[in-house]
Amino acid sequence: MSQIVTRFAPSPTGYLHIGGARTALFNWLFTRHYGGKFLLRIEDTDRARSTDAAVKAIFNGLNWLGIEFDEEPIFQFARMNRHAEVAHELVKRGKAYFCYTSPEDLEQLRQQQQSANALGGLNPILRERAEKDAKNPPADRKPAVRIKAPSGNNGEMSITDQVQGEVKVPYTQLDDMVMLRADGTPTYMLSVVVDDHDMGITHIIRGDDHLTNAFRQRMIYDAMEWSVPSFSHIPLIHGPDGAKLSKRHGALAVEAYAEMGYLPEAMRNYLLRLGWGHGDTEIITSEEATKIFELTDIGQSPSRMDFAKLANVNAHYLRLADDDRLMTLLKPFIEKELGATPDDVGMQRLKHGLKDLKERAQTLIDLAKAGLFYLRQRPLPLTEDAAKVLDQPTRALIGEMKQALGTVTDFKHDQIESVLKEFSAKKELKLGKVAMPLRAAITGTTNSPSVFHVAEILGKEETLARLDDVA
Repeated sequence: MSQIVTRFAPSPTGYLHIGGARTALFNWLFTRHYGGKFLLRIEDTDRARSTDAAVKAIFNGLNWLGIEFDEEPIFQFARMNRHAEVAHELVKRGKAYFCYTSPEDLEQLRQQQQSANALGGLNPILRERAEKDAKNPPADRKPAVRIKAPSGNNGEMSITDQVQGEVKVPYTQLDDMVMLRADGTPTYMLSVVVDDHDMGITHIIRGDDHLTNAFRQRMIYDAMEWSVPSFSHIPLIHGPDGAKLSKRHGALAVEAYAEMGYLPEAMRNYLLRLGWGHGDTEIITSEEATKIFELTDIGQSPSRMDFAKLANVNAHYLRLADDDRLMTLLKPFIEKELGATPDDVGMQRLKHGLKDLKERAQTLIDLAKAGLFYLRQRPLPLTEDAAKVLDQPTRALIGEMKQALGTVTDFKHDQIESVLKEFSAKKELKLGKVAMPLRAAITGTTNSPSVFHVAEILGKEETLARLDDVA
């Protein structure tokens, strides 16, 4: 097998959405599996809608996901002359022709056609007009360049798709499409084919909304006598309700998922399982995926976005994540929740408490919120539930508890628990009746990891000071 070369070719007219990210991931994994090249092409020929901000968003999204391309990106607009050159070459070969028919005349011709295959029925008329106009070109009009579609009432074009199987289209449904507009600008269909050929693309992996484009693009490959790449058209991603994924289903930009506190490795794993499967295995790292990824394992049915499953996958990777890396990732979330820059002492406490906190969080936002009590300055704000726990009789108990904890010389969780068990026994209380007030006092909440571990991490001085604030 010759070297496999794939590409991701987004249009910079908006953000990098989740469907595009999955397409990029599938191309990347397939290429890595076979030791090929993964390329990036920015299809910026729509000058009115393409923006520098969108280009930046594409790069940022791919970079956050950890998807790397192997060569400098290609910008399609810069290759317009090459695209036009191919169109004129096809005219010379007799595979295309200059068409002077105006848009108004073309629309009138379409309306006159009664056949179900309206576009196919126009081909002979347009070619006949082109032959006449070639002898006496209209002085007031510049021509477009149209390719000659294959003809024959019984003929059909066939494409073997790695995902969809064999797909056929009758010749009567193929029109003499425009490749070069009258103003000299190439169309999307022409630009894509020329770029894919010149870039040496061997496999085109993209959404199945491009499936019909494959037949029109195949006409150009055949006319130029170029090798046709292998096609794989992936079913689209739907929302949880089964409808086509849209903004109403939630945040769709890749960068938005980063802002929602998801880890890139979790996002890669989740996107991988949206339409691709390896048995019932849900957790598959990118390293594992590069060893087993095959196009034939992509399903033919649309996938549904499941935010609960994404959160569960993310929780798995949070628990595995390196603490130093997590602290770096957490800082902007902490600053947002805290409304200030945390001090070093608080950050060290949080780092020591990460192991327990990670077991209870699904996103970085969850983790940041859950660990705020390590970072807040005294006196701590109390949640509504914590305030209810710390009623006046309980506050009196807190004062006595503080005295008991003050006797602990080795302020470790096991010693703290031992002293509080002894304290609760003397008070004829269950340990929970002592531990919950302690939790409310030193965390400001009623929901935290083991309060004995928390107290150890806070240290004796800070723990007693927080108890003193509510006693």
